[in-house]
Amino acid sequence: MSAHVMTVAQQKGGSGKTTLAAQIAAAWSAEGQRTALVDIDPQASLATWFQRRTEWDGAPVHTLHLSKIAGWRIAAEIDRLRRDFDAVIVDSPPHAETETRTAVRAADLVLIPVQPSPMDIWATQPTLEMARKEKVRALIVLNRVPARARLIEAVEAALAKESVPVATCRLGNRTAFAQSMMEGRAVVECAPRSTAAAEVRALADELRRLFS
Repeated sequence: MSAHVMTVAQQKGGSGKTTLAAQIAAAWSAEGQRTALVDIDPQASLATWFQRRTEWDGAPVHTLHLSKIAGWRIAAEIDRLRRDFDAVIVDSPPHAETETRTAVRAADLVLIPVQPSPMDIWATQPTLEMARKEKVRALIVLNRVPARARLIEAVEAALAKESVPVATCRLGNRTAFAQSMMEGRAVVECAPRSTAAAEVRALADELRRLFS
């Protein structure tokens, strides 16, 4: 059975794509899914996180695979990983039309992180349009969400106008995410009983159900 492929994409930089990809990958891996990460972003933040992970003495028994790839080789690498793993997560760059389009075309799902701000909402349009043209379903996930109900309600109302599904689960604006990334880990590993870890597990479960 081939893997399901999820591309994390968002035109606006700083939306939390890399953190989201790493946290979900670690959660899936911890649950026994053979998970591969593909970093096609020239900034290579995900690859840097993975390198820190390999230097961690207390690395978990479950493992992740990472491919750092670019250009015309992206589609072939995703196809190869699809045969060998249960799940493939692609971290795409902002403002890279060709490479992001390749990753979107190869995906079963495009996950679009959106912070609760007008700029992030506006920035979803090119990614949503790309997913539509490639006939790949898209899902928005609210990221770095503050504890302000009125703001969240306004963001959800704005997103509802786009007729795009929004994940039920969301990730809060928590320092635990940044701290775990600095250590080359994920919150499900270094703070498994935290609210942040509970949020990641819930989102990981929601995403996995979409592929079942």
